[in-house]
Amino acid sequence: MKNVQGASRSKVAAAVVAGLMTMAGLALAGPASASDEAETSPVARAAHAEPLTPGTPCSVSARSCVDLESQQAWLIRDGKVIRGPVRIASGGADQQTPVGHSFRVYRKDKDHVSGEFNGPDGRPAPMPYSIFFADGGVAFHGGDRSRSSAGCIKLELGDAQAWFNDLQNGDKVQVVNASTEMAARGTATR
Repeated sequence: MKNVQGASRSKVAAAVVAGLMTMAGLALAGPASASDEAETSPVARAAHAEPLTPGTPCSVSARSCVDLESQQAWLIRDGKVIRGPVRIASGGADQQTPVGHSFRVYRKDKDHVSGEFNGPDGRPAPMPYSIFFADGGVAFHGGDRSRSSAGCIKLELGDAQAWFNDLQNGDKVQVVNASTEMAARGTATR
């Protein structure tokens, strides 16, 4: 009887942990379901209930919108595009840019340099006009758009300066794949 109770407790504990992880929005099936999970979370459903900013795949409450599929970004104010679309470079296959509907700007650093990567000269890589908005140091910043980033959104220097000057701490950033976003919105409106 003791072993049966122990086994039952283990199963109950596993079920509780799985339930809590699901409620927290963590994908149990691994990376293949991460995109689906991002589109079905309560935050995503709330974003899908809002109107789109015309000309973008993002909600009117976003201050900046990034479409990873088209490699474009927009600055938005009061539900209207004020700059963009502009060309970007996002994360590569081994360090993808995270998708999310309510990232928030949490730090800005005009003269930031990377603490992880060096430039061709061996010195820390410059990340001018950095606007950090996601865990892991993901930021908008000026940089070479001919190469993918380590998860950041690289902008042409003039665009990076415009993003830096316009976005403030607490502003909402949405990073989406437009086709997935439109499919989720279509499902949400049925």
